[in-house]
Amino acid sequence: MQQVNRMLIVVSPARPAQYAYLKHAFEKEAIAVIFDRRAGERRQLAAMDRARSERRRGQDRRQRDITKDLQRFSWAIVRR
Repeated sequence: MQQVNRMLIVVSPARPAQYAYLKHAFEKEAIAVIFDRRAGERRQLAAMDRARSERRRGQDRRQRDITKDLQRFSWAIVRR
């Protein structure tokens, strides 16, 4: 049976060595490690739409903005 990843570590694409380390460190855990593939423009639009999305939040899946974590630490942890 395949293990379900409950946590996700998103790594800045500017840090490939950190990605490789985390991928190796968590290979046997229920944690997936991926590169951040979002485009800069999309992140800016997401920030502008935040107020509108707050009204719909009850209907949509919750999403945490990880941009600041990626800028500060080069990685972020997200619960699936």
